[in-house]
Amino acid sequence: QVQLAESGGGLVQAGGSLKLSCAASGRTINSYPMGWFRQAPGKEREFVAGISWSGGSTNYADSVKGRFTISRDVVKNTVYLQMNSLKPEDTVLYVCAASLRPGNGVPMTRYEYDYWGQGTQVTVSS
Repeated sequence: QVQLAESGGGLVQAGGSLKLSCAASGRTINSYPMGWFRQAPGKEREFVAGISWSGGSTNYADSVKGRFTISRDVVKNTVYLQMNSLKPEDTVLYVCAASLRPGNGVPMTRYEYDYWGQGTQVTVSS
């Protein structure tokens, strides 16, 4: 079993930055892709960013490309989401996920992820 614990959310002004963290525990997560999703009330869970098991490949949603950066630290067993140039539209619950898919790809749909954290709230004021 893999447990995921997010942190780093909070309130920030438009144009500001936040860095989210997702700490994995239990089963080692190094060999599996990791991702960040976000979900607003009444909407489907939306892919934000993903990273391969090695960290060598990343994918981003068009809405965040160029503003957000996903990375991982194998030693700390943690994945990060650096969020810059934040917009009010980024206000949502951000959820960390881990995929059991083999290989070096980056899954981009919620159906391809198997473990989920509880989420951390990001609020961007205008």
